[in-house]
Amino acid sequence: MTTLMVQGTTSDAGKSTLVTALCRWLARQGVGVVPFKPQNMALNSAVTADGGEIGRAQAVQAQAAGLAPHTDMNPVLLKPNSETGAQVIVHGRAVTSMNAVAYHDYKAIAMQAVLASHQRLSDAYPVVMVEGAGSPAEINLRAGDIANMGFAEAVDCPVILIADINRGGVFAHLVGTLELLSPSEQARVKGFVINRFRGDIALLQPGLDWLEARTGKPVLGVLPYVLDLHLEAEDGLDRRQGQKAAQVLKVIVPVLPRISNHTDFDPLRLHPQVDLQFIGPGDAIPPADLIILPGSKSVRSDLAHLRERGWEEAIARHLRYGGKLLGICGGLQMLGTHVHDPLGLEGAAGSSAGLGWLDYSTQLEAEKQLRNVSGTLNLEQAPVSGYEIHAGVTRGPALAQPAVQLADGRSDGAVSADGQILATYLHGLFESPHSCTALLRWAGLNDVQQVDYHALRELDIERLADLVDTHLDGARLRQLCGLD
Repeated sequence: MTTLMVQGTTSDAGKSTLVTALCRWLARQGVGVVPFKPQNMALNSAVTADGGEIGRAQAVQAQAAGLAPHTDMNPVLLKPNSETGAQVIVHGRAVTSMNAVAYHDYKAIAMQAVLASHQRLSDAYPVVMVEGAGSPAEINLRAGDIANMGFAEAVDCPVILIADINRGGVFAHLVGTLELLSPSEQARVKGFVINRFRGDIALLQPGLDWLEARTGKPVLGVLPYVLDLHLEAEDGLDRRQGQKAAQVLKVIVPVLPRISNHTDFDPLRLHPQVDLQFIGPGDAIPPADLIILPGSKSVRSDLAHLRERGWEEAIARHLRYGGKLLGICGGLQMLGTHVHDPLGLEGAAGSSAGLGWLDYSTQLEAEKQLRNVSGTLNLEQAPVSGYEIHAGVTRGPALAQPAVQLADGRSDGAVSADGQILATYLHGLFESPHSCTALLRWAGLNDVQQVDYHALRELDIERLADLVDTHLDGARLRQLCGLD
């Protein structure tokens, strides 16, 4: 059984993309491959087949490998809930919240969870394809590292180092990273991949020759910059838009300090009839057909942020002019009368007045709700599927007119009496073609073009595997995977 790890010279160097590409590339050859990320820090997460929570990037990599997501694919997930602290999720379950200093001491315990998951995957699959986190050259984080070289040393696996040439300074990134590693870690790096190259490869060749001569390590290939490639972002907002039709529905989403699962909006970003704008601090709040309040890891503090930025008045004005309002998960909680956090799960214990547009209140409880669900959207009776990740339990009269009837017999969310406001706990509801179409029609778009988001994602995963075939050294990659 072989483990191969992809590490990056920086965050966003292309680690997630390369692991996704290699998973599909191997799966197309009939190789049993499984993705793995020892430790992830992200507010975008997915619910697994075994009822836990992992980073969304690993869920996409699982799709690339032809597998259902499992908690062993990302045994440690950190979800920041302040500037210095995060919720710690181990094997899919929230175990505690702690600040960065306390977590540094906790890493020895977390490493045992990482190694146990890796062992189970190694026993079940011929190839474990591992994604590192950030950079292995973060000197201040090297002690007790479980995400990069600390893990690679523990399981004795080879490493590919990837760098983004589009940032500039790619040779400094690669050589500098290598120089900051210990001798044993340097020996573990078996080759380089350069990502996001634009232009004539002949102009880059002298640099590649120098890099190989300088380090004694091969360049495994150069991946081109692909402008319209879409993969769900691990954490950062992706503001790119697809090509748009002449008439579009205008949708705006506030960028909350702790916005979570903003991948909910990727299907809208890519829809040809939707102009989706993320509105950050300092941005004017423009007129729109639909305002969506997104998920949040710290609902009460993000609600205060909304008020400070003038969103409460903007939403009232929007509704007076007939606009539609949708709240998802944390957004659902904000739309009610109160949000109570008696245990201090998301900050200081206490309660906050909600926006008051729907008659219910929410109390945060210690046990997080984690479910993959399906059902029927009570708009056009459209089939819908998605997932729930929330600590809140919501109760109140407004729930008597639910937004969704779930297949397990429960109902979800609420629709206002005048039909202008809809709230749901379901993440991913725009990924279902029929429910996306129904929601866009509800928001005011006529003659909606139905888009299959899952098919779009599948197409881009196939394109990534094609790039590996075309631009990387397949024979060396197979050797590193122990296949030849």
